[in-house]
Amino acid sequence: MSKVSFPVFYHLWAEKQGWTVPDFHYVVCDWLENKGRLSLLMMPRGHAKSSILDVYNAWKFYINPDEQILHQGSTDPDAYKVSRGTERVLEAHPLTAECKKVRGETQRWWVKGSKDVRYGSMYARGVMSTVTGHRATEIQNDDVEVPMNISTPDAREKLRYRLSEQTHILIPGGSKLFVGTPHTHDSLYTDVHNMGADCLILTAFQKERRFDEPATEYHVSFRPEYAFAGIGAACSVLREGEHYDYADGVVTMHKRPDGMVDFYADALWPERFTPDVMEERRKECRTINEWDSQYMLRAKPIHDIRLDPDKANVYDCEIDYTERNGSLVAALGNTRISYVRAYWDVAQGKLDGDASVLSVVLQDEAGHLYWHEAAGLVGGIDEQCAEIRRIVDRLHLPNVTVETNGVGAFAPAFLRKALAGSGCSVTEHKATGNKDERILSAFETPLSGGILWAHARVAEGPAFPQMRDWIPGVKNQPDDYLDSAAGAILCTPVRIGTGYVKASGASWMPSGGTFTLGSEFGV
Repeated sequence: MSKVSFPVFYHLWAEKQGWTVPDFHYVVCDWLENKGRLSLLMMPRGHAKSSILDVYNAWKFYINPDEQILHQGSTDPDAYKVSRGTERVLEAHPLTAECKKVRGETQRWWVKGSKDVRYGSMYARGVMSTVTGHRATEIQNDDVEVPMNISTPDAREKLRYRLSEQTHILIPGGSKLFVGTPHTHDSLYTDVHNMGADCLILTAFQKERRFDEPATEYHVSFRPEYAFAGIGAACSVLREGEHYDYADGVVTMHKRPDGMVDFYADALWPERFTPDVMEERRKECRTINEWDSQYMLRAKPIHDIRLDPDKANVYDCEIDYTERNGSLVAALGNTRISYVRAYWDVAQGKLDGDASVLSVVLQDEAGHLYWHEAAGLVGGIDEQCAEIRRIVDRLHLPNVTVETNGVGAFAPAFLRKALAGSGCSVTEHKATGNKDERILSAFETPLSGGILWAHARVAEGPAFPQMRDWIPGVKNQPDDYLDSAAGAILCTPVRIGTGYVKASGASWMPSGGTFTLGSEFGV
């Protein structure tokens, strides 16, 4: 007797359960039957991806009782849900009388007809559990990326390490399936996509338009079917005729809304997720990132980004020193740079410890700040001081402030020795107060005011990821680059050239006068 396809198998189960099946479920079924060896299925929260997976696993055993599925969830209990769901389908589906479960418990069990005696037809474990001795023809990662295991770069690296072990578990010719929604900007699903996976990504809405600034008219190329103002508890649904009118591509508001407005159309499952239902869900989302990640499947951190690096302007040029009328002038492009701050947040420089960071922040006469260096220093104290000397010579720094808390207490003496003859002085500073408050006071105003710039090497290094991940009040999170930059921003600026004299005797002290900032940087 020939075997039925998975869409047919799913349809028979849905009929038995009395389900009304949306069209996209059959799209998912067809894709699952024909997916590649590495595949990624992304669907919004609440759209029944785990329920479909229960039936899919039962179909796999119906087609071939020798299938060996390793199903991994974020935790053991989460993985067990699909194990029990699959077992239930096998027990009641009209086509699975010959492949029911015959022995085993929820974690590991066998179906009738399986010739395996060691590994089990179904083996369900959390992604952090040890499965190194297992073997499988298909490995499933079902919502393994969750807030509790991706909150820091170290946690995300640990998750990726656990997933890398699956390479050695998979039987040659087997397949690997990822199912889930992203919970961070550094999402493992982005990695899977970039590896060339066979992807099916279904967002909650096919059409969307967002306006961050409130207005009375919005140009929208489609007739909105869902419209929301705000996020979280303050969110409200906007309805055509009651709150706005739509004609010829323009939404005209009856009353100017407060804050952000989103317009959507072509919902994936409109019968179940009505505007009222989606309003409830949007109210329960604390941040717009949480909404975007869980329903529009964008790789964003679900927490509110307090220090958004996207608000920093990025530049890619070096300081140019020229002599004018007997004085040497520093510039970035056409922008005159007059002040500099250099701050060293000292650590032991071990690869697996806190980062020892020297930040250099430049300032023009208009008050714009340029985070020019965020140098991670490694090695012993002498090696770190030697690297600072190279940066001082390259940038002609007149002063370096050293944080003397903890291991930094002895650093100034070593640095003064390394800087002998450079003309660069050393200032000692003991950081006091709450570190999170220091970071916020340094970054928030420059970021919100658009006056913070960052060199491309800073943007491409560890600093920007730390900004995205940083959450005030969370202990033991990576913040070394932020702490160093905050120290530089908050310490007293020093005029470029102070204490530095060229061999010719010309001082680096800039002359007075009025200068126009170049349009190259848009300031």
